[in-house]
Formats: sequence, C-alpha cells, structure tokens
Amino acid sequence: MTPLEKTSQDGFADAHATAHANTHVDTHVDTPVAAHIDMHVATHVADPRRWIALAVLLTGAFLPILDFNVVNLALPAIGRSLDATPGEIEFIISAYAATYAVFLITGGRLGDLFGRKRMFVTGVAGFTLASVLCGLAPSARALIAARILQGLTATIMAPQVLASIRVLFPPAEHTRAFALYGATFGLANICGQVLGGALVSLRPWGLSWQAIFLVNVPIGLVAFAGGLAFLRDSRADHAQRLDVGGVALLSCTLGLLVYPLVEGRETGWPAWLVAMLVAAPGAFALFVRFERRLAARGGSPLVDLALFGEPGFAVGVAMAFALYTLSSFYLTFSVYLQGGLHLTPLDAGLATLPYAVGYFIASLASAKVMDRLGTRALTLGFALQVVGFGLAALAVSHLVAVHLQIGLALAGLGFGTVMPSVIKAIVGGIAPKHAGLASGIVISTFQIASALGVAVVGTVFYSELGESRDAAAFGHAFSVALACNVGLLAVGGALSLCLPGPRANITDAARARAGHR
Repeated sequence: MTPLEKTSQDGFADAHATAHANTHVDTHVDTPVAAHIDMHVATHVADPRRWIALAVLLTGAFLPILDFNVVNLALPAIGRSLDATPGEIEFIISAYAATYAVFLITGGRLGDLFGRKRMFVTGVAGFTLASVLCGLAPSARALIAARILQGLTATIMAPQVLASIRVLFPPAEHTRAFALYGATFGLANICGQVLGGALVSLRPWGLSWQAIFLVNVPIGLVAFAGGLAFLRDSRADHAQRLDVGGVALLSCTLGLLVYPLVEGRETGWPAWLVAMLVAAPGAFALFVRFERRLAARGGSPLVDLALFGEPGFAVGVAMAFALYTLSSFYLTFSVYLQGGLHLTPLDAGLATLPYAVGYFIASLASAKVMDRLGTRALTLGFALQVVGFGLAALAVSHLVAVHLQIGLALAGLGFGTVMPSVIKAIVGGIAPKHAGLASGIVISTFQIASALGVAVVGTVFYSELGESRDAAAFGHAFSVALACNVGLLAVGGALSLCLPGPRANITDAARARAGHR
C-alpha cells in the first residue's frame, strides 16, 4: 500500500478487488475485470451488519496508506535521531515495498485457504505489533526489520478487505462499497500528509518520529476488535495452493538486486556487492524456470507467465513499472524540503498538498475521461505528469519563473488521471477467468517498481548531493532525481500508446469466446 493502494472510484477499486480475491471457481461473471465472484455471492442473503463490517474493513485498509505517507515525511527526523545512513533511509521504504510485492498474492491465497476474517484480524494484529516495534526501534537496522514485518503483515491484511467486501455485499451494492473504499485511500493520503508532519513537529508526549508509528496502535486495536465482532468469515470454493518455491526465488532475486543498488554507493562497490548484482539475473531466470515447470505440472504459480503472451499485457506491465518508480519522489522531495529548505515536517506535509489535492480531483473524473478517451486517457495522464514534474524540476533549479506548487498540482492531476484506471486498462483484454491473477501481477509490479525506484533514483539523489548540505546542493540533487522520474514517466507514456484500445480488447475477447466454443 503503499502508493500501490492509492485508489479511487469504482473502476480501479473493482480491478483491485480481483487482484486480492485470487480464487478459482467454476462459475464466472463474464466481465473484463470482475472475474472471480463466486456464484453464491450473487445469490446470498445480505448480511444485516455489512455496513458496520465495511467500516471495520476500511479502518484496516486505512492503516498501510496512512503509514506510507507519514513515514515519508518523518524520514529526515528518523535519519537524525537514529544516525541512519542514506542507504538505511532508502531501505526503510524499499524493504517494505519489496516485502509487499513478494507476499501480496500469497496473502490473498491465505485468506482463500484459511478464511478471510481470520487472516484479516491476524494481519491487523501483526501490523499493529510491527508498528509498536517500529516506534520502539533503537537503531536504523531494527527499524528496517520492523518495517519488513509491517510489509509482511500488510499483505496478510490488505487482500482480505476487498475479497470480504465482495462476499458481504450483493452485486447491486458493490459500486457504492467500492466507492467508499476508494474514498478511504484519498482520505488516508491527505491525512497522512498533514498528520505525519503534525506528529513529528508537535512531538506529542515527548515523542518525535516514533509517534507516526505508535498512532497506528489505537486504529489497529479498533480494527482488530471490530473484525472479531462484526466480520463474517468466508473462503474460496476452490482456493489456489501456495507457491513457496516461487516466493523464495522472487525474494532472493529482489534481495540480490535491491541491496547492492542501495548499499553500493556508500560502500564503494566491494566485489561481493558486485557479485550479488551480477547474480540477480540468474536468480530471476531460475524463478522463471520454476514458475513454468510448476504451471506445466498443473500447480498454482505465483506468476502465470503465459499471461505475458496476452495482447498488451507485457507492455502494460512495463508501463506500470515506469509509473511506480515515481515512489522515489516522496523520499527525495521530503529530504529536499526538510534538509535543504529547513521546513518543519508539518510545513513539508502542507507543501505536498497541491499534489495530493490534484490527484484527488482528477481521480473523481478519471472514469469519465477513461470512457471518453479509452487508453489514451493514460497517455494524457502521463503527459500531465511529465509536464508537471518537469516544471517542478525547472522551478527548483531556478531555470523558469514558475511556482513549484503549480508543477506539483499538474503532476497530481496526471497521477489522478492514470492511477484509478491503469489496472483496468492493462487487463481489459485478458480472458475473464485470468483477470484476477493478471491484476495481482500488475499490483506486485507496482511494489517492485517502488522498491527499485527508491533504490536507484534515491542513489542518484544522494550521489548528486555528496557531502554538501546547503540549499543549492539539495535543490540540484532533487532536480536531477526528479529529472530521472520525468524520463521514466515519458517512457510510461510512450508505452501507453502501445496498449490495445477498447475495440481491440473486444475483438480479442470475442475471438477467445469463439475459440472456446
């Protein structure tokens, strides 16, 4: 959750739901996105306590998003308090994202196997405990370990939210329930910007950055108690088996890739770090080979590689990757504002509001823009981000007489145009029975991109900063890092032009159905 979960409105929320359901059932709803609804969901008697249960589920969903935003604002304070190196600061973000990416699909399958209520309350309890450990961390390494635990428990909790909503509510109420789900994330984003800065600046009970983690405790306790009292348990009729080997190999691949990218600059690239980086492609090749063999034996691979042969899917995943490397912006902007301009955490949080408000406004209109423009709406969104962040970089470098906030607002409008519909656009041409798994792959890609974006662009930022600590040096480093983001967003925009349009998706789906008959 991470930026992954910055969703709004029913289009993306509905797609996001299928990613977390991860169930194989014998009856399907023949729609491009809603692929895994059990038939009994459409015919069951609605739970009279379903709206109370929804409030509980949304409280749990609120936690990871709030946590992501407040952590970014607190990174400079954490660095000073724990004497953390730039690499350790990067790991506080990237370790969480990498863990989330690897275990997300497995978390959904655990709910299918052992019950969604059980996994939700387990995940909430674990996330709350991990938040306590984060708040009490005596060192940067202890904090990183606690953040990994947070990421792991979030993957147990988050998938159950959408899967449970689909079981609790009759189809006629899905749109309203998913709209409230999307609104929860918009609220969490804005609250995170303001609350995170306020907690670090105001130092309640003498706490500084620790408060941003400990604030999760009362919220988690409410969600835990509410889950036990009001949630109805459910599980999939035909749940997929766990792919332990795939999880292990993907974890190894990301570790071999992310760790050297973060630590290499500070340690002078010793031979063992170079060896890790060189070994990463080999580990990935082993992962691909393992997944293919598992699928050939009739197993349930973590990633169904056959999906990459579907029209536009491989291009779409690459586009999603380019989009979510933007996660590094939250790190570099926070460090620039607080380290270079010496803003308080509260003022830094308020400085990001134009971006958050732009995102929120655009997300409200995203569905209509998507209906009118199709996949070209994504191209428009990428273009707005390129222009907005480009202006922001030039403004910080004093190369143009444009206010930084104007660029951020434009970028927010662009992100809000893309984000709510990106999964729906990518999986629109996928056969309905595979749409849920395809969505899960895209969402995991978001988190992998987040981890690598922080590792690579964060390294560029700190390399450009060097030993200088004046405002000009911070401004230069931020401008260069943001230019990297702009380049990646331009690539994403170019890739969006290669996505099949609605007519192509309809034709492909019709051909698939004809072939099936």
